Amino acid sequence: MTTLIVGATGATGRLLVEQLLNRGMKVKVIVRSPHKLTNEMRHHDNLSIIEGSILDLTDAELADHVQGCTAVASCLGHNVTFKGMYGQPRLLVRDAVRKLCNAIKANNPNQSVKFVLMNTAGNSNRDIPEQISFAQQIVMSLLRILVPPVVDNEKAADYLRVEIGQGDPVIEWSAVRPSNLTDATEVTDYEIHPSPTLSAIFDHGETSRINVGHFMADLITDDATWVKWQGQMPVIYNKHTE
Repeated sequence: MTTLIVGATGATGRLLVEQLLNRGMKVKVIVRSPHKLTNEMRHHDNLSIIEGSILDLTDAELADHVQGCTAVASCLGHNVTFKGMYGQPRLLVRDAVRKLCNAIKANNPNQSVKFVLMNTAGNSNRDIPEQISFAQQIVMSLLRILVPPVVDNEKAADYLRVEIGQGDPVIEWSAVRPSNLTDATEVTDYEIHPSPTLSAIFDHGETSRINVGHFMADLITDDATWVKWQGQMPVIYNKHTE
C-alpha cells in the first residue's frame, strides 16, 4: 500500500508522513523544498520524494506519480504571509484536489482510491446541511471576501462533495475538519463528530496537528475507520478531560 501526499512539508503534512512511515507504509511526497523534511524522513527506505510543485506537473506526470497508490492525501494550505494569503494561486487547494482526482481517474485503477483532504471546521458540510448561527453566517460571509483561503478551502471540499460525490467507481473521499490548530509532541485523546459541536468562530475548541495526522493516517490504514467516515466531513477536536 502506497500513499501519495501533497503538502508534506507543512506543519501537519510532516506529521502525517511520520505517522504513515511509523506504521510501515510506503509514502510518496510531492514537495518544492525537500530540505524541509527531517533528515530521518529524507533517508527513510519507504519514502519517495518527488521534487516540484503540484500545479506545475503535467497531467501525464501526475498520473504517473499516482499510479499504484491506494490513497492520496492533501495537507496543502496557504502560507500565513501577505503573498501566501492574497497572491496566486488563489485556489491552490481546490486546483490540486482537481488535478489529483483527474490523475487518479486517468489511470483507471482496478480498485477505488482513497482521497483524504485536510479541510477546516469553519467550512460547513452542505450535504447534511449543518445549522450555524446568524452571527457566524455574517462573519463567514466577511471572511470569504477578506481572506481568499477561506473560499479555497470551501471549493476544495465542494469538489469532492459535488463533483466526485457519493458512489464514484474510482474515488472514495473524506474531508477532515480540524478546529483551531495547535502544536503538540504526542498524540492525545481526541473526538470525531459528523458535524461541529462548537462554533468555528465564537467557541472553536482546539485540535493538535499531531492528532490530525494520526486520524488521517487511521483513515488511510484502518478499514473500519474508513468505512465509518468515507463520503463525510468528520470534525476532530482534542478531548479535554476534567
